[in-house]
Amino acid sequence: MPHTFTLPNIRREIVALWRLAWPVLVGQLATVGMGVADVAMTGHTSADELAAVSLGASVWSIILVTVSGVMMAINTIVAHDVGAGALGKVPHAVRQSLWKALGVGVAAMLLANLATLVFDYLGLAQHVHDQAALFVHIISIGLPPFAAYRALYGYSTSINQTKPVMVIAILGLLFNVFVNWLLVFGNWGLPALGGVGCAVATGLCMWLMLAAMIFWVWRTPVYRPTFPFTHWEWPHWPEIHSMLRLGLPIGVTYFAEVSAFGAVSLLVARYGVVEISAHQIALNFSSLTFMVPLSFGIALITRVGQAMGEGQPVRARFVAWIGVGMSLAFGLLSALLMVAFRQQIAAAYTSDLAVQALCAYLLLFAALFQLSDATQVATSSAIRGYKVTRQPMQIQLLAFWGFALPLGCWLGLGHEMAAAGFWIGLTIGLTVAAVLLSWALHKLSLEKLGRA
Repeated sequence: MPHTFTLPNIRREIVALWRLAWPVLVGQLATVGMGVADVAMTGHTSADELAAVSLGASVWSIILVTVSGVMMAINTIVAHDVGAGALGKVPHAVRQSLWKALGVGVAAMLLANLATLVFDYLGLAQHVHDQAALFVHIISIGLPPFAAYRALYGYSTSINQTKPVMVIAILGLLFNVFVNWLLVFGNWGLPALGGVGCAVATGLCMWLMLAAMIFWVWRTPVYRPTFPFTHWEWPHWPEIHSMLRLGLPIGVTYFAEVSAFGAVSLLVARYGVVEISAHQIALNFSSLTFMVPLSFGIALITRVGQAMGEGQPVRARFVAWIGVGMSLAFGLLSALLMVAFRQQIAAAYTSDLAVQALCAYLLLFAALFQLSDATQVATSSAIRGYKVTRQPMQIQLLAFWGFALPLGCWLGLGHEMAAAGFWIGLTIGLTVAAVLLSWALHKLSLEKLGRA
């Protein structure tokens, strides 16, 4: 049988999943590379500027990732339509997703600006406070175009067109680094804005990426059978409501994880510039390695969704577990490399020796949770491929807000372990999520087999 766990079948599925995932991976790495560039380039100005960007990026990343999750409903919808051969339904779904993106993006921009009020309660130095708030105010202009970009991103990947997102993300990264170089350090006679220059570059980059994606869809023949820009269409509220019902739990799921990490960043801020800077660098690098299993997860949504659209639950289960295995294998590799090269990683981000030393220590904890992090993102993505989004949300909320954050506060604040205590809590939370989501995927895939 083509979907039994034999070596030839496993090899074929690994090749198929990798072919779909690798352009997504390059695109994700390029996108996250913008954040890496922001932190790394600011790290070579001053510790205060790095702390400000770290705090501003914590707020920005929480909202950005939540928007990504809310917009991800289009991935599952289009994948199921493609699997069922219902290509005529896709253009309408994409148009309505773009209307949804407008509302989500504007709401996210307003929320980001309101979120800067939290800086008033962290006891920050005035310069760090003001720079962090200004960073968020400026970078928030990129949220509406980002939401629209993610709608087209999900559409493109779900019809097996992943290379556009790779090319556009690479162009975005190059633009971001170049404008950072101009504005952070004041090259070519421009003012040296420090961390604020990063915000300007990233906000403009979001608009550039949306324009590039629209152009690509408009000019490339492969999109013609599902081309969404044939005519104007007003919002269809029942359709948007249905998308929100599917997407909001994904957004909450993403929020549960990233907000736990973001909350830790804010809580660590009370221990001073060295602690917050080291924490943010370790977190930033962990986010970079996380892009590999996340890319496998995005590919899994497409593969599992198309299999279920075709009415093939046996293939869906097979695809899901192969994807989880690939993600887990990478988690092991990244953990080993992180332990071996933690000193070099820290030095690449900052020239401050105190920050380097603490960062190298925190990277040991980051290495510990690589396996759990890789497992939980792959299993939750596979579950979403089945058009099930509430259960992953409930599990993530329990894992991160029921375990990770309370344990982190207990160890970090109550037992004076500072950043290390919070990282232990995060490791335990990720492990809880990985175990429960693996069980949920196993149960769901068997349940779909029983209904077939």
